[in-house]
Amino acid sequence: MDGARNLALLRDYQAYLRVEKGLRPLTCEAYQSDLSIFAEFLEGRNSVLLTAAQQDVAGFLEHLRGHGIDARSAARKLSCLRGFYKWLLLDRRTGHDPTVNIESPKAWKVLPKSLAEPEVAQMLARAELLPYGRRPGRRGSAMAAAHPQARAAELRDRAILELLYAGGLRVSELTALSPSDLNLDVGRVQVRGKGDKERIVPLGRSALEALEEYLREGRPHLQRISPARKSGAARGDAPRQEMARLFLSQRGMPLTRQWVWRLVKMAGGGSPHRLRHSCATHMVEHGADLRSVQLMLGHADISTTQVYTHLALGRLKAVHRQHHPRATRRLTEPDAAAGPDPASRRKPPEEAA
Repeated sequence: MDGARNLALLRDYQAYLRVEKGLRPLTCEAYQSDLSIFAEFLEGRNSVLLTAAQQDVAGFLEHLRGHGIDARSAARKLSCLRGFYKWLLLDRRTGHDPTVNIESPKAWKVLPKSLAEPEVAQMLARAELLPYGRRPGRRGSAMAAAHPQARAAELRDRAILELLYAGGLRVSELTALSPSDLNLDVGRVQVRGKGDKERIVPLGRSALEALEEYLREGRPHLQRISPARKSGAARGDAPRQEMARLFLSQRGMPLTRQWVWRLVKMAGGGSPHRLRHSCATHMVEHGADLRSVQLMLGHADISTTQVYTHLALGRLKAVHRQHHPRATRRLTEPDAAAGPDPASRRKPPEEAA
């Protein structure tokens, strides 16, 4: 009985997240998973979601810690519970919030791993040399390099890697792109992020050239072999709509997130999220402020971007030492080599006379 009550409540919350909050299916599934784990924990204590108390939430966090769940994951689950009980209060289904006064686990403040700039260059070069038969979704020998689809696949993969690094896109944002989202004439792409929030992301020359070449030489070939086109040709009419996604597989179908993950891993980039962190890290190292990085990555809260704060502080210290009149600044090598300013060695007028 308790399980049925919890399931009914979770179904209503899922509908709220999808319809009113506009969250993506994967995000809703993550919330559903975290809440289901908490519901199972409560059932073991003869309780349900509506009647949970602060002791239950505190016990749940202790249960997670005892099972080796790290602080960051536990903090995410607590955040999920807070959103759930806030919804129950707003919907007047309960009169109390058991997450009040519960301290969030101390999440480790660790800078996400990123690639060095030379490593990014090596990754892009390695991707161009990747044999066609070894690309994600392909099985075959080195002879497959002569396959007519090899050129299209090479252009597509290079465009994907350039776009992930240049724009700092999430993998789900990349796979959801359509050709109409590109505005290459002005060097930007329109991205739909979490909660269907849209943002404009500028792109550099390398990414623009890779995308232009893929659109010109790669995508038309992949689109010609799409099942939708074949079925339309068999009926003697054009399909109602062409494949809407920007990046297509060798069969002309939209790429999946798992496929992109495998591509990045095979190219030596680690993961799409590591390329996203590399984009942000390199921007800050080259002088970008955190607010600009926040807009670029689509972070809803600046606190998410503050993980890169120590990089910005390092540059701030260097600027302060270089430009503040009271800052302690060592002589640079050219200054030291030149010795004192010749003007300082010039005799006063009275001594010269």
